[in-house]
Amino acid sequence: MEIVLRAGDIQRAGQESGFRVDKKGSIDLVTEVDLACERMCRETIAERFPDHDILAEEMGGSSPGGAASRFRWVFDPLDGTTNYTHGLPIYCSSLALEIDGRADVAAIYDPTRRELFTAERGEGSYLNGRALRVSQTSTLIDALLVTGFPYSVHEESSDLVALFGYFLGRARAVRRLGSAALDLCYVAAGRFEGFWEQHLKPWDVAAGALIVEEAGGEVSGMDGARFDPAAAHLIASNGHVHGEVVDTIAAFREERAKRRQS
Repeated sequence: MEIVLRAGDIQRAGQESGFRVDKKGSIDLVTEVDLACERMCRETIAERFPDHDILAEEMGGSSPGGAASRFRWVFDPLDGTTNYTHGLPIYCSSLALEIDGRADVAAIYDPTRRELFTAERGEGSYLNGRALRVSQTSTLIDALLVTGFPYSVHEESSDLVALFGYFLGRARAVRRLGSAALDLCYVAAGRFEGFWEQHLKPWDVAAGALIVEEAGGEVSGMDGARFDPAAAHLIASNGHVHGEVVDTIAAFREERAKRRQS
């Protein structure tokens, strides 16, 4: 909690003072704020838990003791960097602690709304200390869904937009906010019924997936298989519409495959 709150302070300060923006790819941005947040996180963990591993977006993974530790911190210093650089107030920092390969503690902080989402395995999920529960909506046609597009969207726009449109015809509405971590928190808070995305990284989802699960939701791969943060694709839902989301993606892929063969 301390690290993501401090990251939020750095992010707010950057919006007020200005910041440098560099490119990692044609549309993949990194700011000096991303780097400042990550350095703060690494320094804090190194001071308090010097033998713990860290995996973070900008500087990769590190194992201070040489051999892998049972404990690994997974950090996204600024999820929603594109939003941040354009002044769109939808971004956050996200931190999870994995123990023996499984996220057991999580915190995500949205500094623009002062919303702190937290979870501990077996102890529930919370927003600013208030218990979270997923929505009770039971059908896809009554569901508000959210998705995200990867930085490879220019090369895959046809399939990505087609799947988006496929859901548009089957759900109440679909949104695209630009922060996977907040998308997951909003599923946990009952603001969305479901979220899907592919080409994700562990730091995008490690904390948010635990927050969804501890709020009573369900998380899996896009194929319905057991969720694996390293698999790079995910569905998170309130549980009640999960099967419909999985089936919709499967039907879409089957139709696309038949179309390509004909």
